Amino acid sequence: MNHNSKLKIINDPIYGFITIPGPLIHNLIEHRYFQRLRRISQMGMSYLVYPGAHHTRFHHALGAMFLMQKAIQTLRRKGIDISEEETEALCIAILLHDIGHGPFSHAMEHSIVEGISHEQLSMAFMEELNKEFKGQLSMAISIFRNEYPRKFFHQLISSQLDMDRLDYLRRDSFYTGVTEGNISSERIITMMNVVDENLVIEEKGIYSIEKFIIARRLMYWAVYLHKTGIVAEQLLVRLLTRAREISQKGTTLQSSEALQYFLNRSASEKNSANEILEMFSKLDDYDIVSAMKSWLNSEDFVLRNISDMLLNRKLLKIKLRNKPFPPHKVESKLQNLQQKHGIDAYEASYFVFTGEISNQAYSMEKNTIDLITKSGKVVDVAKASDQLNLEALSKKVIKHYLCYPKSKY
Repeated sequence: MNHNSKLKIINDPIYGFITIPGPLIHNLIEHRYFQRLRRISQMGMSYLVYPGAHHTRFHHALGAMFLMQKAIQTLRRKGIDISEEETEALCIAILLHDIGHGPFSHAMEHSIVEGISHEQLSMAFMEELNKEFKGQLSMAISIFRNEYPRKFFHQLISSQLDMDRLDYLRRDSFYTGVTEGNISSERIITMMNVVDENLVIEEKGIYSIEKFIIARRLMYWAVYLHKTGIVAEQLLVRLLTRAREISQKGTTLQSSEALQYFLNRSASEKNSANEILEMFSKLDDYDIVSAMKSWLNSEDFVLRNISDMLLNRKLLKIKLRNKPFPPHKVESKLQNLQQKHGIDAYEASYFVFTGEISNQAYSMEKNTIDLITKSGKVVDVAKASDQLNLEALSKKVIKHYLCYPKSKY
């Protein structure tokens, strides 16, 4: 491997110039595992709702690393001792936190590689990189796993106020044009401190935290849980599920080598971890889009029609309500579709289905966001807030949906 020591500056539309802090991180960014993130959408199929939402996991990872650098600078100024080795490890851990995401991000998590989350895949990629870089990622992996003795290190990576959330809310707001998510990430970071190795926010930062929690709630309803986005994501999951069914019955579908590998692989197969990781590292959004273009001509009704729906934005209709939909209403939609197209009930179930979505902007049960008052007392932000009732935002809101074809279909 060519370990290039030349340092780089990257121009980011959100923060301006991002400096890559050292040769190890530069070489990790140059690695093909990380470069793959250029071809993984940050927001899945949300571009079907917000045309500007074409940014990638690559953008996000660099932005999160930039915020980590800012957080470390802030904490050091406040007398928190963080060594150079720990600084590099923190930057590596946040840089690689999403390296295990599959095509179109969360939509593909369980329909391609069964039973393995993107966090587990990220960990597998980090372990493999650690071998390649001769153990230089060991501390970063320890922080990522929450095994490092300094608790606030992991909180900066994964908590209700981590660098991941501080970047993606602002970045997704920028690319979608939904201004409600435009939080002041750097203002929040300047309010950070550490008490007894736990991350806290200074009391004067309470209004920034309130805005952050409300922005998160609004972004979920307006963007991440937008009903058109839900339909598209569910169709994508069903498309891959159908493709696997057909492939595992012996029909060869036109697709890339990497996609073919996962379509043919069953959950009971005992492939080596290295083989699975290597094939997964070759899989990205382009494989899925290319396959859909081929499947437009498939003899299979489900495969052909879902591919057409996703490529040409001929999506299903969706209705949302606070209570589950009555079974007779779902059954009626299924029967109508069967009669219209001469398909069986199982095939019709790919186009008529129910589900639920939930939104919880803040949880008071674990990993709370803590404030430190002027008197030195540490309290949960929801209990300290007098401007807005954040406790109300900690309640999970559940909505039920029904998807079915439009009348012209």
